[in-house]
Amino acid sequence: QVQLVESGGGLVQPGGSLRLSCAASVNIFSINAMGWYRQTPGKERDLVTTITYTGTTNYGDSVKGRFTISRDFAKNMVYLQMNNLKYEDTAVYYCNADFNDRTYWGQGTQVTVSS
Repeated sequence: QVQLVESGGGLVQPGGSLRLSCAASVNIFSINAMGWYRQTPGKERDLVTTITYTGTTNYGDSVKGRFTISRDFAKNMVYLQMNNLKYEDTAVYYCNADFNDRTYWGQGTQVTVSS
């Protein structure tokens, strides 16, 4: 019912910046909440940030002050601006949406922070 496609991942040096994009197949005005999560191999998928339809945001402690979630309603896009990247930010980043009492996930995009 909701297709989410992430893009923008890649290799970046520590201290660098990267912007991830999530394209939604429905009007994001209709989505109750969206967010970004990340996961490393064999580990639990962790919350990075969420944003509700009202614009209320929440950030994990490890990314607060460095990452910012934003939306472009006209393009049905959600972004994750990542600044001052650290080695521990290396993970597959997944876009998430809560819509009509169901949870949707994108396929993920790899972010690798390496010197």
